[in-house]
Amino acid sequence: MGNDKIIREVYGVLESRRDNPIDSYTSNIMQDSDKKAEDKILEKIAEEAGEVLIASKNDENLVYESVDLIFHTLLLLVYKGIPVDEVFDEFEKRRK
Repeated sequence: MGNDKIIREVYGVLESRRDNPIDSYTSNIMQDSDKKAEDKILEKIAEEAGEVLIASKNDENLVYESVDLIFHTLLLLVYKGIPVDEVFDEFEKRRK
């Protein structure tokens, strides 16, 4: 896949789950009351960040745990209504 294709695809699925809820983990977490949904997503990010730390220290499952962290970070950005292009634009700014 292209550089950003898979991220854009995942982002699109998350946006669809937000806008057209189905019985799925991502739809359910985003459909909770505003405060509760955000808190649940933030708790998952904290949990996944901890798992990345442990995976790194133990030299196992680092890629798997990192993808979980990235996924939940994308989930937060979608929940907050931030377009994926803002993420890519920020990366471009930092690269210069």
